[in-house]
Amino acid sequence: MIDASALATIGGSLALIAGLVGSAIGIATAASGGVATLSEDPRQFRNVLILASLPMTQSFYGLIMLILVLTAVLPVEGTEGSVALGVSLIAAFAFVVSAIYQGTVCASGIAMLPKTGGKILTSSMMLAVFVELIAVLALVFSIMAFTLLGLM
Repeated sequence: MIDASALATIGGSLALIAGLVGSAIGIATAASGGVATLSEDPRQFRNVLILASLPMTQSFYGLIMLILVLTAVLPVEGTEGSVALGVSLIAAFAFVVSAIYQGTVCASGIAMLPKTGGKILTSSMMLAVFVELIAVLALVFSIMAFTLLGLM
């Protein structure tokens, strides 16, 4: 049988891995579109950089989950490792999916930068933020779940 603290640590680690992998895929998707955009209009570099970097935040959410598990959940006496693992897996799934799809939204915005003279930047960022909101909600819901279960 796996130790409860090991299960909880695995969950926090998977949340970080999911955030990192999702961010890498999302950034790569957006940056790939950025290369084509920059060949058409090199003046859009700043805007491409902004949009391509947005999916990176899910990496930080994964790190926050791991830190929460290691510093707040594990020290609680009688921590149920499978519960912490389950909560972390829910967050991990949200992190990876939102980062990947945020990269897709950002790539679409990047593709339209030359045609709009960069005016699409703000609208693209707002739409990408809606996708990121899922990851933010997953982090908030995880904190709430840990708190309601008495693990924090």
